[in-house]
Amino acid sequence: MKRYKPTSPGRRHGTREDFSSLDKKRPEKSLVAPLKKKSGRGSKGRITVRHKGGGAKRLYRLIDFARRDIDVPVKVIALEYDPNRTAFIALVENKEGKKSYYLAPHGLKKGDEIISSDKTELKPGNRMKIKNIPIGTEIYNIELVPGGGGKLVRSAGSSSKIMGIEGKYVHIKMPSSELRKLHKECFASIGAVSRPEHRYVILGKAGKKRYKGIRPTVRGSAMTPHDHPHGGGEGRAGIGMKYPKTPWGKPALGKKTRNRKKTNKFIIKRRSK
Repeated sequence: MKRYKPTSPGRRHGTREDFSSLDKKRPEKSLVAPLKKKSGRGSKGRITVRHKGGGAKRLYRLIDFARRDIDVPVKVIALEYDPNRTAFIALVENKEGKKSYYLAPHGLKKGDEIISSDKTELKPGNRMKIKNIPIGTEIYNIELVPGGGGKLVRSAGSSSKIMGIEGKYVHIKMPSSELRKLHKECFASIGAVSRPEHRYVILGKAGKKRYKGIRPTVRGSAMTPHDHPHGGGEGRAGIGMKYPKTPWGKPALGKKTRNRKKTNKFIIKRRSK
């Protein structure tokens, strides 16, 4: 982590990461796509997610989360920054010259060779079926269903752990501390996701939030009763009701909203609060 000199109030407490290990290059032209700004709007053009808008212009990097080229070794030719995610990405190339972007694990270096196979060496970046991974191994970019591509554990610094095997299922401890079952034919990558220091970054000023496309959030208690259930009153008033509410009058805190019908049977132990 690097600290700024206190040349202004915004710089005084701001920190940044050390990106010296990354390659200073433009993204691979064949592996990028234009990213249209939606500003938190849904298919009908209405705002479905508040506090989004603006931000720096970006190109979307096409990441291969599935890595379906089995038993084909690839070489890491560059480690790059991706503005669309918290983790770093690795540009890889196989013997035929085909290039792809992979999610980079912590400890992966330029020039390393990695492979995706049913069973292979325990090395950061290698990918195999979870039934062949020893108990206690850290994994990331895990498939939820066999052949579906990596869906779980993809954010910076995160990893899961193999806890045991029971019949056709493997017990996985998730980053949230939840213990759940996944089919043993699912693929997962060895190691932990890169950029573990991301959580310790202090932006230092409001402008850096705006670069990321995040707009200011106003407290409900600072609004009028017309705009929010918490609004109104003389001076700094409390919410004045039994429980906090959203701007649309729904319960805001403590209300369980998860649909438990589909995946409850795969959860062995819920996450600890």
